[in-house]
Amino acid sequence: MSVASNKIKFLLSKMSIEEKVAQLQSIPVDRLLEGKEFSEEKAKSLLMHGIGEITRIGGSGIGLSPREAAKIANKVQKFLVERTRLGIPAIIHEECLAGLLTPTATVFPQAIALASTWSPELVYRVASAIRQQVLCIGSRHCLSPVLDLCRDPRWGRCEETYGEDPYLVASIGLAYVSGLQGDDLKRGVIATTKHFAGHGFPEGGRNIAQVHLGSREFLEQHLYTFEVAIRVGKALAVMPAYHEIDGVPCHANKWLLTDVLRSQWGFEGVVVSDYGAVTQLNMIHRVAKSCVESFKLALESGVDIVFPDIICFDEIVQAVKEGMISESLLDRAVERVLRLKEALGLFENPYVDEFKVPEVLDNEEHRLLALEAAREAIVLLKNDGLLPLSKNLRAIAVIGPSANEPRNMLGDYHYDAHLGKSITSVKVVTVLEGIRNKVSKEAKVLYAKGCDIDSQDRSGFEEALRIAREADVIIAVMGEKSGLDPSWFGLKKEVVQHTSGEGVDRASLGLPGVQEELIKELHRIGKPMVLVLINGRPLAITGVLPYVNAVLEAWFPGEEGGNAIADIIFGDVNPSGRLPVSVPKTVGQVPVYYSRKPSSFRNYIDVDSKPLFPFGFGLSYTEFRYRDLVVRTPEVKPFGFVEVEVTIENVGKVAGKEVVQVYISKEFAEVARPVKELKAFKKIYLEPGKAKRVLFRIPTEALAFYDRSMSLVIEPGDYRVMVGKSSEDIVLEGRFRILGEKQVVHYKKQYLAEAVELQ
Repeated sequence: MSVASNKIKFLLSKMSIEEKVAQLQSIPVDRLLEGKEFSEEKAKSLLMHGIGEITRIGGSGIGLSPREAAKIANKVQKFLVERTRLGIPAIIHEECLAGLLTPTATVFPQAIALASTWSPELVYRVASAIRQQVLCIGSRHCLSPVLDLCRDPRWGRCEETYGEDPYLVASIGLAYVSGLQGDDLKRGVIATTKHFAGHGFPEGGRNIAQVHLGSREFLEQHLYTFEVAIRVGKALAVMPAYHEIDGVPCHANKWLLTDVLRSQWGFEGVVVSDYGAVTQLNMIHRVAKSCVESFKLALESGVDIVFPDIICFDEIVQAVKEGMISESLLDRAVERVLRLKEALGLFENPYVDEFKVPEVLDNEEHRLLALEAAREAIVLLKNDGLLPLSKNLRAIAVIGPSANEPRNMLGDYHYDAHLGKSITSVKVVTVLEGIRNKVSKEAKVLYAKGCDIDSQDRSGFEEALRIAREADVIIAVMGEKSGLDPSWFGLKKEVVQHTSGEGVDRASLGLPGVQEELIKELHRIGKPMVLVLINGRPLAITGVLPYVNAVLEAWFPGEEGGNAIADIIFGDVNPSGRLPVSVPKTVGQVPVYYSRKPSSFRNYIDVDSKPLFPFGFGLSYTEFRYRDLVVRTPEVKPFGFVEVEVTIENVGKVAGKEVVQVYISKEFAEVARPVKELKAFKKIYLEPGKAKRVLFRIPTEALAFYDRSMSLVIEPGDYRVMVGKSSEDIVLEGRFRILGEKQVVHYKKQYLAEAVELQ
């Protein structure tokens, strides 16, 4: 894509300023419609100069069926190709964080749940399935994945991330990008890495607030995830973040969007604005005095196209004609947009076969994949031996605000949650349904809501306590409800009850409302209790942990979540999810991510500095034994590989999956380093009594850091290898030494480790 074709050169030479500006704008599809019908009258004025992108046809609030969305996509493209002077088609973009954001699309588990699988292979398959559904409706660009590190769980968008660790986020993110874009972009969908960068560590955990990060931490950790997606995964779109860093908004940061992204990393795609972010340079950040100044500043910094709507079109055209905005700067961005359209094959065929589009995108194959992903994502946090339950219990009480609410199983960028709908467009299996599907016909399954998600109303307690007394065991389904900031819909918070999602930031991390009180009241009955968490951020459940016998973290598990949870509860599936984030004991500990510097672990006078549950943690119904750690390369040269072998044996009575985690630490370095850093992992399956030997090949380039002069270096010296079941449960340790002199890394060739099962 680095060299413009003759076609693109020809188009650029023929384009008027108006047509060039149009290529850098986008427009929501609903502005082109009368009801659900495409309106040529509206299109004549809005699309007369062409357009860069069309915003969310399938994901609009109109509620188009897949076939309707495909039909409108074709009509828009037909108008652009046949009725505008140069006949340039548009790129149509959608949201697809955990499934295509459109009615009837498969609802996969939310992003943080996908990360809990610790399975890039599975995430690749999920992203490939999403690509199929996106292509089905004629869209070619998705605004996913989110590669921010969730370092402050008060932030409502934690659920959209792959967790707190750069290596895990990069591994899962790379799989997602590869699955979405595919091997051939003419049959692929553009992946958008966002939010560039550092968005997951905002001041006070408040969405879009400024980020306080030193240059070294920003480069090494928060940019690493994007670098892997771009340099290795060849992601073709980047979305800057809303926030500012040291006074410079990301959409106006030339160093970030041009010097790093393009000059250092060789990025060849397009930089697309977050929704409304360009005008925020004027309205919120106040670094530009007008809409035109905002556009100019963003363009100069490296933004290529503005989402989600046309902004100050005539004023920008005039500014270019008067020389206030350089036309050559305009040409640079237009060429990038046109090159992407050419790479997608839109000039040859901008249409989709609408007659092959099903009325419902969700299908049996993708539902089974959603079920598999939900099963692998569930994390067993506590189990005193109660689980798995027998299917032949006399009576089970299923209680809680999320026990039988399909809408509560969804994350904020699932279609129905995102649009604030109370009824789901696909069948979503609740926990209550999943349990009823699983138990014997003789077993009684009793249900009571008990309370709402975020309310002080205790009127439902009495019924919940009544059915609990009749039951042998209680399954309490508690947590959060996800969606956008309710003020965006003009609704009051107490009506919507969103407690997680974009713009839904919290100052506390306990269970909202009176859920904790309900759990304590249920405990007094004296029946064993399983707590199932349906939520988007790590919840500080310290206050209720002693009152329950078992805890499952299910996140927002999507359409098959209820069946997956029941599979775990009754032992048909052995839990294998592992935490992608550290769970704090109290909000006052934040930040509590595992890879802090040694100076950050001093205790408070009222609580220690350790999390309630550490990064990488997760229990199983079986037991795995680690043995025979060998560091095959006790001495290694810079730009080599550290080779580590370890044997894992299933010494329990049931088959299961274990996530083998490899952490590395350099105790003494030129600058203070994290206490440990994840540098490799592998999820393996073992039958009872069986063992596997796993080889990890870790490139020394993955151990590089920025020294005192801010050069990226591989530093010689002694390193510790820590192999274990979580960031705190380190089972085996070894050492190796990097020889020679300090080496400057000018261009990374290796980012991720190889992991191979030897037997």
